[in-house]
Amino acid sequence: MVVGNVMASLGLSVSQMELGEVTIEEPLEDKKDKLKEELEQLGFELIDDKKSRVIEKVKNLIIDLVHHNGAALQTNLSDYLSAELHQDYAGISNLFSEVEGITIEKYLIAQKIEKVKELLIYDELSLSEIAWQLNYSSVAHLSSQFKKVTGMTPSHFKSLQGNRRKPLDKVG
Repeated sequence: MVVGNVMASLGLSVSQMELGEVTIEEPLEDKKDKLKEELEQLGFELIDDKKSRVIEKVKNLIIDLVHHNGAALQTNLSDYLSAELHQDYAGISNLFSEVEGITIEKYLIAQKIEKVKELLIYDELSLSEIAWQLNYSSVAHLSSQFKKVTGMTPSHFKSLQGNRRKPLDKVG
């Protein structure tokens, strides 16, 4: 809604708007700098090159999958990303690794660990329920991955006080 208001204030006609992406009907040329400035003041970033857009889409799809959908993927991640982005997974994966410095798999694991932290802090589910919800094969697998990423066990993490989570856009 905020981005839509910025677009309207600049006289830009939006034809489509979804998470992380806006399609406008006319060329940006003379309004691009002003749009970038206004979006940055609101904490947003203007991404207008194809590589950056693909990477942002990958990140948004993974964040949505891990943090909002909660349902198990009906296919593997590579097929899901290929279908959603209409591109070959090898190309997506190489681009992501080249630009982000980590693999898509490591990014997914980092997001899943952040979700585990959130669920541990809420203290409403057991570790086995969390493992099941996030599609881990076992509690041992979740615990092992959690310790590898955070340096501590889930139970030690749970015993700590204070905010230990990262903002989702800083994970990875």
